[in-house]
Amino acid sequence: MQSVPEIFGSLVFNDKVMKERLPKDAYVALKKTVKNGEALDPTLAGTIADVMKEWAIEKGATHYTHWFQPMTGITAEKHDSFISPQSDGTVIMKFSGKELIKGEPDASSFPSGGLRSTFEARGYTAWDASSYAFIKDGTLCIPTAFISYSGQVLDKKTPLLRSMNVLSAQVKRFLKLFGKTTAHVNVTVGAEQEYFLITKEMFDKRKDLITTGRTLLGARPPKGQEMEDHYFGNIKPRVIAYMEDLDRELWKLGIYAKTRHNEVAPAQHELAPIFTALNVANDQNQLTMEIMKKVAERHGLVCLLHEKPFAGVNGSGKHNNWSISTDEGENLLDPGKTPDLNFQFLLMLTSVIKAVDKHQDLMRLSVATAGNDHRLGANEAPPAIFSVFIGSQLEDILEAIAGGKAYTHKNAGKMKLGVEAIPEFSSDTSDRNRTSPFAFTGNKFEFRMLGSSINIACPNIILNTCVADVLDEVCTKLEKSKNLTADIKAVIAENYSSHKRIVFNGNNYSREWQEEAARRGLINLKTTPEALPNYTRPENVALFEKHKVYTARELEARQEILLENYCKIINIEALTMLSMVTKEILPACFKYENELADTVSKKAALKIASATETALLTRISALTDSAYKSKLKLEEAIVAAKAVAPIEDAAKFYQENVFMSMQELRTSCDELETLISKKLWPFPTYADILFSV
Repeated sequence: MQSVPEIFGSLVFNDKVMKERLPKDAYVALKKTVKNGEALDPTLAGTIADVMKEWAIEKGATHYTHWFQPMTGITAEKHDSFISPQSDGTVIMKFSGKELIKGEPDASSFPSGGLRSTFEARGYTAWDASSYAFIKDGTLCIPTAFISYSGQVLDKKTPLLRSMNVLSAQVKRFLKLFGKTTAHVNVTVGAEQEYFLITKEMFDKRKDLITTGRTLLGARPPKGQEMEDHYFGNIKPRVIAYMEDLDRELWKLGIYAKTRHNEVAPAQHELAPIFTALNVANDQNQLTMEIMKKVAERHGLVCLLHEKPFAGVNGSGKHNNWSISTDEGENLLDPGKTPDLNFQFLLMLTSVIKAVDKHQDLMRLSVATAGNDHRLGANEAPPAIFSVFIGSQLEDILEAIAGGKAYTHKNAGKMKLGVEAIPEFSSDTSDRNRTSPFAFTGNKFEFRMLGSSINIACPNIILNTCVADVLDEVCTKLEKSKNLTADIKAVIAENYSSHKRIVFNGNNYSREWQEEAARRGLINLKTTPEALPNYTRPENVALFEKHKVYTARELEARQEILLENYCKIINIEALTMLSMVTKEILPACFKYENELADTVSKKAALKIASATETALLTRISALTDSAYKSKLKLEEAIVAAKAVAPIEDAAKFYQENVFMSMQELRTSCDELETLISKKLWPFPTYADILFSV
C-alpha cells in the first residue's frame, strides 16, 4: 500500500507537477498570474493546456470539465472528451489553451435572480488559475468562475475572489502604518465539517430523508445524547473504515484532512482540515462534501449533511476558522507573548470587532438557510444573535486602553495534577467559548454559525468585505497622522469603546444573554425570511458597490434566489410530510384502531374488561383525528402560499404558516409513533436509525 506522502495530491495538477512538467517561461508566467493577477499570454495557455492534458491522460482521464459553483450552492460540471476527429476516421487527444481558459456552458437553467432571461442561455466559465486543477472520476476538473453573457456574476467564486482582493489591498495599507510591506496578503480558512452517518437500509425506508435530507417526523428515542458518551468516544469499526477510506480519497485530491472524531449526537461525526488559502478551502470543502457522500455509498452508509436531520439531538454545523497572514508568514491575528504591547494586533482585532458589530445583519444573513434555522439557538449552536468572544485577557487589555489605564499583566498559571507521572504545564490566560457565534481562539476567529451543508463562500465574502471596509476607514484616518503611535492607541480605544456591546465572553445559550443582548441593542434575526431582506438595505448595497464585490443588481438577484430557495425547500418538505401522513401514517393508525376495536368487541362478547384497550383506542383515535385536521390545515397553507407575493412576503408566509402547520402536524404524529404497534409503524424510528451503524 502506498504511503500517505506518496498518495497526497496525486490527482492534483499542483505546483510540484507544474514545476516538473511545464517549460520554465510558462511556469513563471503562471506563477505571476496567480500571485499578482497578471494576464496570462494566450500562447503560453496553449502550452499549459497541452501539458495538463498529457498529465491527466497518464492518470486515466478521458474528459475535462470546467468545474464551477453556481448559485445552487453546490458545484456544476459539463464533461467534454479530449478526442478530436481526424480525416482518416481516427481521433487524437487534444486540449487547447482556449478550452482551458474559457468555456460556454448553458446558463439558462441555473438560478439567476433575474440577471438574465431563460432564453438568454449563453454563459461563460473562466479559469481560476489560483486553484489547482484535479482529477475526479476520470475527468480533469478545472476550477472556474461563472458569468452571464452580459458579464453579470452567476456564481459564488467570483465575488469570493473579489472580496479576497479587496481585503488584501486594505491589509497592505494597514501594514504600511507599521512600516511593513508584503507582496500579497493571504486569507486562510479551515472549515470543520460535521455530518451524520446512517445505514443505507434505514435511509431507503424514509421518504423524508430521501427527499429532503432530514426527518420530518419522529419521536425522540429512549436514549439520545444525554449520557454524553458519544462525543470523542471510541469510533465503531464500520465508521473508522469509512473514515480511513475518506481520508485517503481526500488526500489524493490534496485536501488536508487532519482530524476525525465522534461528535455529540449518536451517529454524528466531524472532519477537520488544516488551514489553506480561502478560495482553495472553498473548493476543497465543496469537494469534501461530495466525496463524503460517495465514500459512504461504498460502505453501505449514507452521509447526511443537513443541519438538523433528527429533532431532539444536536444538529450539524461547519466552523469557519478565518485568519489573515502575509507572504512572509506573519499571522496578523497572532497576539504574541505580550498582546498588551502588540498594537498592530490590537488594531486589527478591534477593527474586526467593529466590522462585525456594524454589520450584524450581513453576518447573520450570510448563514441563513432553511436548514440552519432549525439549529441556531437550539442549545447546541450559537444563537441567532451575533456576538464576539475575545477572552478575559484581551477584554482586560482593551478595557485598560479604552479607559486610559495601565494594564496589569497576568501570567499563565501552572497546572499541577498531583500525579508524579504527569508533568506540570502552563494553562492558557483565557478559556475558549464553544457557545460563541464568532470566537477569537488564539490566532484566528472561529465563525461557528455556518450550517453543515452551506457553501462557505458567502460568509467569507461578507466577512472579508466588512473587515476591509473598516480597515479602509482606519487607514484613511491614520495615514494623515502626525503622531502615529498615539493615534493608533486612540483608534484602538475608539473601536473598542464604540463597539464593545458585541463583545460577550459568557454563555450564549442562556436566556439571560438574550435579554442582555436586547438591552445592548444587538439584533436578533431568528429566521431566514427575517435575515435575507437585509441584503438590499441601502447601506449594504453601498458597502458592496464601494468595494466592487457586488453590484446592486447582483445583490438583488442573490436575495431573490435565496428567498425563493427557502420557499421551495419548505414547500418540498410540506408536500413530503403530507404524502407520508396520508399514505403511511394514517393507514397504520386505522389498521391499529381496527385491531384494538376488534379486541374490545371480542372481550365485551366474553364479558371481559377492556379498559386498557379502550383507553388506548380512545387516545389513538383522538390523535388520529388531530393529525387529520392538521393535515387539512397544512394543505390549505400550501395552496395559499402559492398566491403570496412578492418573494419576501412569500418566504414569511411559508415560515409563519406552512412551516408552523408542519410542526403542529408533527406533534400528533410523533405521539402516535409512541402508541402504534411497531410492526405497523411504516418506517424506521430514531432508535432504529441512530444506533444502526
